[in-house]
Amino acid sequence: ALSDAIAAAKAGRKLVLSGFHDATGSAAVNAELAKKRALVLRDALLAAGVAEASIELRKPEETTGTGNDAEARRVEVVISD
Repeated sequence: ALSDAIAAAKAGRKLVLSGFHDATGSAAVNAELAKKRALVLRDALLAAGVAEASIELRKPEETTGTGNDAEARRVEVVISD
């Protein structure tokens, strides 16, 4: 699922990672869970050979994901220049 993002990063593009959470539970706990999701993906990208300078962690303005709870708990990867 990440092959396009990995290829883009290795070609010099930047990957912007944003973690999201569902609407259940406390806001503080959910914010930490969303951050941890993004960090786990960052670590997986680093293990796949993506340079740390090619990865940016960015907190989205709205951290609560849409859709059902399982879909809301995610990390989005945006490939930018």
